[in-house]
Parts: sequence; C-alpha cells; structure tokens
Amino acid sequence: MAVCQSVHLSLIHRYRGQAPSHSFDYISDEYLYEDMAVRSTEVVIIGAGAAGLMCALTAAGRGRQVMLLDHANKAGKKILMSGGGRCNFTNMYTEPANFLSHNAHFCKSALARYTQWDFIALVAKHGVPYHEKKLGQLFCDNKSSDILGMLLDECIQTGVSLHLDTSIQDIARVDNGYRLQTTLGELHCESLVIATGGLSIPTLGATGFGYQVARQFGHELLPTRAGLVPFTITDQLKELCGELSGTSVDCLVSCNGQSFRENILFTHRGLSGPAILQISSYWESGDTVEINLLPDHDAHTWLQAQQVERPNSELKTLLGEIFTKKMANLLADTWFASKPMKQYTHADIADIANKLGNWQLVPAGTEGYRTAEVTLGGVDTREVSSKTMESLKSPGLYFIGEVLDVTGHLGGFNFQWAWASGYAAAQYV
Repeated sequence: MAVCQSVHLSLIHRYRGQAPSHSFDYISDEYLYEDMAVRSTEVVIIGAGAAGLMCALTAAGRGRQVMLLDHANKAGKKILMSGGGRCNFTNMYTEPANFLSHNAHFCKSALARYTQWDFIALVAKHGVPYHEKKLGQLFCDNKSSDILGMLLDECIQTGVSLHLDTSIQDIARVDNGYRLQTTLGELHCESLVIATGGLSIPTLGATGFGYQVARQFGHELLPTRAGLVPFTITDQLKELCGELSGTSVDCLVSCNGQSFRENILFTHRGLSGPAILQISSYWESGDTVEINLLPDHDAHTWLQAQQVERPNSELKTLLGEIFTKKMANLLADTWFASKPMKQYTHADIADIANKLGNWQLVPAGTEGYRTAEVTLGGVDTREVSSKTMESLKSPGLYFIGEVLDVTGHLGGFNFQWAWASGYAAAQYV
C-alpha cells in the first residue's frame, strides 16, 4: 500500500489538574498526509492501559514512531481505580510461581528481563512516594494518579502519539504491516500491538476486542472466566453471611491443592476478602472450598485443652476471644448450640473442631466480571513468542498484558506482568 510522505505538524499537550497527581489527556506528534486519507506510523498499540502505556513509552524511547489508541475517554482507568485508589503497582516478591497459565513457563522470560526492581526504579525516578502495605505489596502513598501521571509523562517525553475516544472498525494484514480502519481515518503500521486487556470490570470499558483480533489472525483462545473475584452463596449459609456482613477474619482458605492465608470478608452476597479473591482463581463451579477459621491452632487440640482448663466457660465465650463477639455468638449458636465446655462429649468436640478447622462450602458462583480484578484464560501463549510477545501466526502482531493467558495472584503481580510484557514487546516492535 502506497503511503504519502508525512509532515510533522505539532506537539500538543492538554492537561487537566495539577502535577504530580494530574489526570490528563494529550495528543502528540500528529501526522497528516498529502491525500489526508492515510496516516502511517511504525507502531500502533491498541489499549492505553498499564501494558499499552509501558509498551508505548519504551518503544518510543527506542526511537520508534508510536501511536497509542484507546476507545475510552481517559487512559489508564483501571490504574486509577486499583488498590482502593492507591494502585498496588508491583510486588517485591514477584516470581513466576505467582502466575497462572496453561503454559507455565511462558511468563519467565519477560519477568526476568523487566523486574519489579526496574519498575520501582522508574517510580523513584519520578519521585512518587510509596510504601509496602504487606507481603511485598507496594502502594502509592497518595493516589493512583501518581502512577498514571508518571507513565503519561514518560509517553510525552518520548513522543508517543496518544489518541483517546478512538474506535477500530477493521484490521487487515497487508504486505508491509497492518491497515486499520478507525475513527481517525485509515492507519498503516509495521507493528500492531494488542493491549486491550480482558473482560473484567466492563464499567471501565473492558470488551472482548483483543480476543476478536486474536481469532481473526488464527489464534486459539483458552476459555475465559472471572478471576480474583468474590464468591456468592445461595444456600442456608447466605443468612449467616448476611448477618456477618462487614466482618473480616484471618483464615487459611484452600481449594484444588492451593492455599492462601489472609483475611476473608463476609458480605450480603457471600464471601470476599484477599484470601477468597486469591482462591477464586483456582476454583471452578461445583468445587468445594475449605476454610480454616483457626489457622493459629490445631482446632481439636485447642478445644480439648479449653474443656480441661475452662470447663465452665461457654463455647461462645471462648470463640469471642478469637473472633468478634457477634461472629462468636452466631457461630456458637447456629452451628453448635453453645453451652459450657464440660457439657460437650468427645464426639461433640471433634465435630466442632472439624467445623472450625475445616469449614467446607460449595459457592453458588462468583460475582463475575462485574467485580473481578482479572480475566483468566485468553490468547493461548503457545502461539506467542515468550521472548518478543509476537504472534507465531501473524508476523508483526503482538499481544501483551491481560489479553494473554497469564494471570497473577492478588498483590501487584498483574501490574508487574503488564509492565514486563509491555517492555518485552517494545524491544521488538
């Protein structure tokens, strides 16, 4: 396809708010052509989220001419809402074991070439204050917009051309790259990067666009489902969950050979909290979830000791020293008919211990993509280069971030995958 010579017209920055916590859109490096019909660039990246922004600023930093497109009216919406508005931007203990994929080795190369320490160095370079909350999870001291502002500043400095409110109507492979029909007009690029994310949180603009592109160019898609998502409960436990709504408790939660120890949170719909979100990625419909409500004790041994040492104390009194009074009363009265410890038989003690130390439940389902933090499954990584993120089916086509079948644990790991996969692709686009 013949492309007319471009003329560099302007560099336009449009800010809203104040640095460093600014929220802004900008358009830079606009190119027009003699026939006003076609724009050409070396790299087009679709999706101005975490992975897309990292890929754009890195590729442009190499001297590549980059256009970054997004159908939303703002870049990085998921960054802004993440971490309760403070963005858990990475984890100090990131390693391949923190990721789920049908191709377990795929993530290793990218994670090794752009580590958590590399991103932390970028954060430090921009003077963004941050802290470790727990378990290596790093959060902004102030707002998530500090991270987004940092990425956008880097894009400005490297000359990325960002276009928001831009839709893609058609993509076609041509002899020297890809041709896109968009609301900007017709675009041509040598390298096309898909950074459109998954299906999680559709209110932020999530769609299945990236999966459609993958199918179009011959890629297999692994089944998708919501990950890092709360469970819903519909049986008799729903009333208990409703009564305890807002109560959080430290537990060990297990399913399908995986276990996580963090808090669970009772809700009107069922169960949430970090431990539940973590285990949800390993749960499938019909599976049993096991919850140890007494992770610091061997439940049976502890109860036997209490029966000997405090025979006249009621069960609810003892549980009230571990849980909130409301939770202790509800568990004791609903599950065990609370009474003085000396009145329980050996069989009773064994039953109580089993319930507290190995509470088994089968969730009705999850809250789905509406509240899910990530999408499990996606583009089969066996058809993508782990070194370059380039399609093995269609040269010049790249996939990065959540659209791929790589999903991190809760705690900053999914952002680190976005940074690492975006950086990896940027070395080759």
